[in-house]
Amino acid sequence: MANLLVLVRHGQSEWNEKNLFTGWRDPGLTEQGKEEARAAGHALKEKGYRFDIAFTSALSRAQETNRLLLEELGQPDLPVIKEQALNERDYGDLSGLNKDDARKKWGEEQVHIWRRSYDVPPPGGESLKDTAERVLPYYEKEILPRVLKGERVLVAAHGNSLRALVMQLDKLSQDQVIALNIATGAPIVYELDDKGNVLRKEILIEREAH
Repeated sequence: MANLLVLVRHGQSEWNEKNLFTGWRDPGLTEQGKEEARAAGHALKEKGYRFDIAFTSALSRAQETNRLLLEELGQPDLPVIKEQALNERDYGDLSGLNKDDARKKWGEEQVHIWRRSYDVPPPGGESLKDTAERVLPYYEKEILPRVLKGERVLVAAHGNSLRALVMQLDKLSQDQVIALNIATGAPIVYELDDKGNVLRKEILIEREAH
C-alpha cells in the first residue's frame, strides 16, 4: 500500500500510572502499557499492515512500545530510527511532579494553561508550539519523503510530539489542537496523497485518552 503513515503513542508508562509529569524523563512501561503495545501490533496485523521502516524517540517507553508492537506484527527485525526530535514535550520544572501536587503549588488555572495552551511553556520547559518546532521540520525532512516514495512508515512516539504531527496532518487550528488527546497504544492510520495531504484516516483502537 502506497503512502502509508501510522502513528502510535507509547503504552501506559509507570509515571502515567502515578499521574506524574514525565516529559524527557525516562520511566518504563507498566504491564498495562506493554499489553497496549501488543494490542496495537495485533490490530495492525489484523488489518494486514506491514512496514518498511519505523521511527521512534530517544526515550525508552516509545522504543519499548515500538519493539513489542513489531514483535506482535511479526516484523521484529524492521529497521528503526531513534530520534530525539520525536521526544515528548519537555515539562521542565514540572517533570516528576504529581499533577495534583502541581495544582496545589501553582493553582488549577495556571497548571491547566501550561498543560493545554499552545504557546505558554511551563518553567524551564517547552510549549506545544516549541515541541512542534522540532517535530515538524524532522517530519518534513526525514519521514514524509520516505512516505511519498512509497515506504510504509510507522512512528511510535508521545502524546505531544504526535499532537504536533496530527495538527499538521489534520490541518487543525491552535484552538482545535488544545482539545486534542491521543490515546496510548491506539494506532492512527493515515493514507496520504503524493503531496502529503490526508486521503483517509482511521483510529484502529478506541481507547480513552489520559
